[in-house]
Formats: sequence, structure tokens, C-alpha cells
Amino acid sequence: MVSIELTTQMLATLFDFPFEDRRLLTYWSDVAVANPKEGHAIDSWDKRSTILSECLDYFTRLWNERVNAEARLDLISMMAHSPATRHMKPSEFLGNLILLIVGGNDTTRNSITGGLLFMNQHPSELRKLRDNPKLVSSAVSEIIRYQTPIAHMRRNAAADIVVGGKQIRKGDKVVMWYISGNRDEEVIEDADSFVIDRKNVRQHLSFGFGIHRCVGRHLAELQLKILWEEILNARLEIRVVGEPERIASNFVHGYSALPVQIRA
Repeated sequence: MVSIELTTQMLATLFDFPFEDRRLLTYWSDVAVANPKEGHAIDSWDKRSTILSECLDYFTRLWNERVNAEARLDLISMMAHSPATRHMKPSEFLGNLILLIVGGNDTTRNSITGGLLFMNQHPSELRKLRDNPKLVSSAVSEIIRYQTPIAHMRRNAAADIVVGGKQIRKGDKVVMWYISGNRDEEVIEDADSFVIDRKNVRQHLSFGFGIHRCVGRHLAELQLKILWEEILNARLEIRVVGEPERIASNFVHGYSALPVQIRA
């Protein structure tokens, strides 16, 4: 619950979203990345579309309130007042909302959960961090690499090119597996190991690359950094006491639950 609540509160603050309704953000994020499955809360694509339409309706009300008010620094106001975004079609507005909701919620919360799991699986690395808290920033980068919360992304090739001996033609759909790139032994030494003080620890693909590099990456790193600083300062012992439950998604690499015991 800590990972969900922390990231949801941050996202609500960035949107200036009504705080009493903030858990809708978590719900919409879960719906956006889930694969509809019989017996689950989202059992069809139609139901998924209906729920995301409700998300659009809610944010459209916020947009209409702010487009006629003085510009503020929350994300909805900035989109409503920017010449580049103020004339978006509803489908484009929803697409941007889902990008922000998932990017500002699922990715960080799954890295928080994954970090706790990895530290339990590799107690020598946790001991290394406790002995030298200055490694927090390095540990955060390694957690994000090792977790890779977004497994892949699909793009359209802009030109003919040969990559790794394979011909890719302009217009082809190309899937970039970040989770594979982050375990590439040709680039990252001992890539399948979790090492919080590894050389070039920030050299990973979890935030994408180039013009598609995540705009919220510094905020995500800051949340993880502060969380681990607080864990270390409070001398908390957080022990995983059960197997992690994975979410049903081929896009987000994440967890629905991780049972732990916390001792001060």
C-alpha cells in the first residue's frame, strides 16, 4: 500500500486532482494496462473502454474549469492553456492522460516494490547500502534497471535501416524490449546480477532514449531516493514473507501484492 499511496498522492498533486478522489487515478492506471480477462474486474475490452471514457469525462470537467480560469502550474491547467495542447481531440487528450497516469504511477510504484524484493533476495547489497547510505542514488538506478517497469514500447520505423543484420523498412512496426536491453551482456557487465554500486549504473533503458526519454524520470528517481533514505534513517527492517503476485499485463512489468513484515 505504501508504493500505491505515495505515487497516487504525488500524481494527484501534479494534476491538482480532487484529493478525496485520488484513488481513481490508481484504478484508471490499473485498467489502462490490464488485459481483460474472464473472472476479473475488467473482463472485456468494451468494459475497459467504458471505464476509460469515465476517466475522460472526469478530466474534461477539470479541463473546462481551468481553461476559463487563470493559468496555474498543475498539468491540466498547463495543457489547457498551452497553444500546443489546448485544441486536442478527446481521443488525444485521453491518450495524454493515460500516458501521464501510468507513467506517474505504475512505473514508480513497481520499482518501489521491486526494490524491496531485490534487497531481500540480495542481502549483501542491502548490507552494502546500510553500511554506506551515500549509495542510495546508485541503488535507485540499479533498482530501476533491474525492475524495468515498462517492458516494451512499439514505434513505427521512420526510414529503411538494418539493425543487427535485420532489415527494417520504413513504416514497419518495431517493438523495443527495454527489459531485454537492460540485461544486454554486450553493454552491461554481469547484467543479470543486482549490483547497487556497479560501474555506469545510470546506463539503462528503463526511461527510454532520445526524444522519447521519460519526462518524469527525475521525479521517479527522487521518490525512490527519499523512500530509501527514510528506510535507512529509521533503521527499518522490511522482510519479504511471501511470494510476489504479478499483474496480468504484457506491457507493465509489475506487482499486485508483496507481503512484508516491517520492524523498527
